[in-house]
Amino acid sequence: MSIPVHFVLLPGFLLLDFAGPAEALRIAQRLGAPFQLHYLSPAPTPTCALGLSLNDLQALPDSLPPNSWLIIPGLAGALADENSPASRQTIAWLRQVWRPDLRLITICSAALLAGAAGLLDGRRCTTHHSLLARLRQLAPKARVEDERIFVLDGQIASSAGITTGIDLSLELIARQCGPQLALAVAREMVVWLRRDADTPQLSPFLAYRSHLHPAVHRVQDALAADPAAAWPLEAMAAIACVSPRHLARLFQQHAGIAPLDYRQRIQLAHIEPLLLRREQPLERIAEAGGFGSARDLRRVWHKQRGTALPGPA
Repeated sequence: MSIPVHFVLLPGFLLLDFAGPAEALRIAQRLGAPFQLHYLSPAPTPTCALGLSLNDLQALPDSLPPNSWLIIPGLAGALADENSPASRQTIAWLRQVWRPDLRLITICSAALLAGAAGLLDGRRCTTHHSLLARLRQLAPKARVEDERIFVLDGQIASSAGITTGIDLSLELIARQCGPQLALAVAREMVVWLRRDADTPQLSPFLAYRSHLHPAVHRVQDALAADPAAAWPLEAMAAIACVSPRHLARLFQQHAGIAPLDYRQRIQLAHIEPLLLRREQPLERIAEAGGFGSARDLRRVWHKQRGTALPGPA
């Protein structure tokens, strides 16, 4: 049985929010998945955030076929306004066509439209980290989750947007068609790691870098370049050309984290793909991350993530 997949493209939509999931589903279709892609819009020729316009889109229909998927890409910056004419029209349309047999998938700021339509009430959901507070205002009855690249709750799925739309699409393909087909799609798209719903939005390699202190940046660059190396505080301080005590103060003041905690988060991010695949013994994975033992790795993971190690027990 075919699955109609309807993309709803509003003026100002983010091209990657659309193209990433659409390509994943197109490849899945070519590999045998029962998806049939359709493209809808409240505007005749919507222009994306990059200034390119699309033609030959269908108008928003009065109803959708049974078991349809409805995917709404996010909008750029100030265009993510639930009060714009196109947004108001889409919100009203969502209220009109929504049925329990449909699957709604929001990418990035599109969660604001679903929230304004009341479709997220009582459900777990997420959006781009810069829009979480706004989503909570629009959908006070929703259970908005921070630090998630995507969330699935029943027939409604939401993602943080941009590249995470691809992650969510691969997860949905895996659930609908099996993990082997999703893996084949990921390989063709050269997606080197399928991130799951528990993956935080901000990578440790990017977090704690929104400061201007050059010495702290030098240390962070060195840790990122060689996460498995032995990095006592004295070695980090030597790179910064300050004392160990002063480096600890600088890290806390400018990065908002202690040097040891930062180093441990970089170590864990470095070996997380190995943990998820678990193709090597845990002791060897621990060694690749610069940990003294698997026990040490488990202890640090629980300290930094608050959970057990991912992958097989």
